[in-house]
This record gives sequence, structure tokens and C-alpha cells, in this order.
Amino acid sequence: MAQDTPELPPYFNISPDSALHDLGRPVTADGFGQIAERCRLGREDLSGRGLNEAGEKTLRKFSTWEITRYLIPVAQAHFRRVLRQNPHLPQGDSETDGGAKWFTLDEVLRLRAHFAAEGSKAKEYRPYRPEGLPAKMVAVANFKGGVGKTSTAAHLAMSAALDGYKVLVIDLDSQGSMTSIFNGKVEDEWQTVFPLLARHYATALQSENRARIDRGDDPKPLDDTLSDALKVKAPDLIQKTHWPNIDLIGAQLNLYWAEFQIPVWRMQGRSWKLWDALTETLEADGVLDAYDVIFLDTPPALGYLTINGLAAADILLVPMGASFLEFDSTGRFFDMLHSTFASIEEGENMAARALGRPELSFEWDAVRTVITRFDASQQAELAALMQAYLGDTLSPHRQDFTALIGQAGEQAAGIYEADYRDFNRETYVRGRATFDQTYAAFKRLLLGVWRREELSEADAARAAS
Repeated sequence: MAQDTPELPPYFNISPDSALHDLGRPVTADGFGQIAERCRLGREDLSGRGLNEAGEKTLRKFSTWEITRYLIPVAQAHFRRVLRQNPHLPQGDSETDGGAKWFTLDEVLRLRAHFAAEGSKAKEYRPYRPEGLPAKMVAVANFKGGVGKTSTAAHLAMSAALDGYKVLVIDLDSQGSMTSIFNGKVEDEWQTVFPLLARHYATALQSENRARIDRGDDPKPLDDTLSDALKVKAPDLIQKTHWPNIDLIGAQLNLYWAEFQIPVWRMQGRSWKLWDALTETLEADGVLDAYDVIFLDTPPALGYLTINGLAAADILLVPMGASFLEFDSTGRFFDMLHSTFASIEEGENMAARALGRPELSFEWDAVRTVITRFDASQQAELAALMQAYLGDTLSPHRQDFTALIGQAGEQAAGIYEADYRDFNRETYVRGRATFDQTYAAFKRLLLGVWRREELSEADAARAAS
């Protein structure tokens, strides 16, 4: 009996004439523009599905069940009783007669403040935040794309906001994905961090010019860009988002120009400390006192914008997948960080030692890698091996990929923006849990860093008294 002939793989017997018919015309530079326009229209369609009639993105409301389970640690019965006893507090809205009450996040924040003032002091109605200390800056970085960098940064920002912190998100990536998540509107590079970097250089150039004039040398000119940048303050760039306690400094394609302009400035002003530009302008403009946590979403490359973000950061988070290639790439990323910052230190400290000045030493309060998009059934062994080699640098929590993540992505919303009624309740609880655990691991770092500073300041005060 003759055996059936196996079906050939699909790469055999392809007709060249048929392939030519399917090929289409060659693509020109204008063709890229046409593709970009189609993407723009599709992006507007997808993002527009989450907008209200005025074309603005709005944050959904939160039910009593969500509030008492995830946001304010009280029993539902006690929560309802407190509302009845305090009619001046937000009472929520019902979609049906006698139905569940729903509250805006702004109302939740007001309710949290009431419970913090009037409720049990043993419960954590407000998150720990030492007085008198500046905001903590958190950079989320890796030069490999597709590791969940922007998604991780966005969800941590949302988690911190739900926890009661006042959050600023700074998008340093010219792709502007973080800006899109928060529906930011950025016309050009003058509404990004670019003018802050330019202002820092212009200020350094002015200082250098004063020294040149004292020596009898001609000053270096400030062009229109630098003169205009001197008038820009960080609050001019900060825009509100649909989250009441998340603000944004956005990004767009023109921000990439900074990668070409910064080295030109560096060549013209050798004494300019470009790595301090973001930190010092934010501090000078009072931004570090106006927020609790500042998240920096960096480009997937170790360029000048990433260096600024990393140098500004107190905490560095490096997302990566549990695969050999991503482990290998992340190792090379840390090797590049070492080379870059050690080189800066070496160059600066040669001059510092010669002049008897304090030496430069970069330091981060905490550095952690985080495994994202984790599939325990396929990646547990590799993740354990990565943990063995990285030790404490790798967070023991793995951020699982669940159905909720995929469904929320289809709806152009973050996990915390998704309405749990659109999902199976179990799917929602399980999907949210992995991001709650990611935030819990981060919050443990944040609180440890703040507590260390708080105790250090107290020790210094006692020593001085």
C-alpha cells in the first residue's frame, strides 16, 4: 500500500511570477510618509475609543468593592456607615436604583484623607512619606526594546497614584509611548525636557563667559535657542492628565534632536556637566518638592537623554524577559552603564584632583532588574538560573503575563484603567495581582530608601546639636 506523500513546507514551489504579482511597487521616502499617516489614523482611532465627547481621555470610576479591597483598608459595611454618618463626604453615584456606588479617583483621595484624619492610626490610609525630603526619581531603562519598559513605568505610576502619592511622569523617549498612554499633547520639542537641558547648558555658558570676561577673553555667543531656553521653567512644561494625581512632561519625535544637539554643546562647553542637567533644573524649579515620586521613561538606547535620566535617578529599574537573549542584552546594558559612568568619573576626577576639588562619584539608592511577561510553565528554570547569577539585583517577583494584560492592551488602557466588569472577575483579580506585586516590590525599595535618608538626617541633626 502506497504511503501518502507528506505535504511540502510552504517555502517550496513558490512561483516567481506570483511573487512578483504580490510584491507591489518599490517604496520611496514619500511612501514612508504614507505608511506613517495610516498609522496615525489608526492610532487616533484606537486611542479615541477611550475618549469622552470632548475628545479627552477620562479615568473610569471605582466601585465600593474596589475601594475597600484595593485602596482604603476598611470593611465595606464600615465604609458605607462612615459615608452615612458624614453626608459632606462624596457619596458616589449609582448607575441603577439601589445599585453599587461608584466614585471618581479624586473622590477616593478625599475619602482617604478623611479616614487618615479620623480613622484608626493603626491602619495605613496614606502611604509612608517622610516630611522635608525631596521626591524620589525612578528611571526605568534597558536598551533592548520590547521588554515592557514603558508598560512597567506606566503601571508603577498608576499604582503609586492609587496608593495616594502625587506622581510626575517624564517621557524621555522620542517615540512618545508614555505620552500616548496618558493622552499628552506635545506640539514640538519645546514642550518636552529639551528646553530644560538647553537652559542648563545656557546657564553653564553664561558662567563660563563671566570667567572669560574676567580673563579679558571674548565671551561665547548665546544663540536664539539658548536665549529662549533661559525663559523656560519646568512647570511650564508640566501638563495635567486624566489621573488627578499624575502629571506629565511629554515627548514627541523632535525630542530626538537633543541627541545631536547635546554633543555639540558638550564640544563647545567642555566644563558643562550635562549629566546634571535634568536633576539640577528640576530641583531649581521646585519640582522635587511638589511631587512624591517622579518616573523617568528612557529611550531603548544609551544616548544622552538616557544618561540624563539615569544620572538623575535615585532608583533604577531594569525590566527584562526570562530569555537567554534578553539576559545577555541586559548584561551588556549594565556593562555599558559601567563603562559610561566610570569614564565620566575618571575624566572629571582627573581635573578635580588637580584643582583640589571633591571628586565625582555616581550613586544610586537601589538598582533592581524585574522579569516581565513571565510564563511560569515555560520560563521557571531560566528565571531561577538568572536569579542565581544576579542575586539581590533581580527582584524575586516575576510579572506574569495574564489574559487581563492582553485584553486591556486591546482597549488602549492600562490595567488599572480597565473596568473589571469588562472581564471575568477571577481574570481581573489574577491579572491585577501580578502588577500589585510588582508595585509592592517597588514600594518596598522606595520606603527603604526614604527611611534610610530619614534616619541619616536624624543622626546628622543629633550630631550637630
